[in-house]
Amino acid sequence: MGLGGLSTGKILIILVIVILLFGTRRLKGLGADLGETIRGFRKSMGDDKPVTDEPKDT
Repeated sequence: MGLGGLSTGKILIILVIVILLFGTRRLKGLGADLGETIRGFRKSMGDDKPVTDEPKDT
């Protein structure tokens, strides 16, 4: 059982269809646009601090 009842095979088939429809160049552009949108949203919410995995010393 994968995400929401989707098995790994079904996810791979969906991924292949998406790549065939949009192409890898367009998917890169969409990913970059999505990243910029998320950064802009965080900045507007005042939460534009970089996320790190290091624990803070208190």
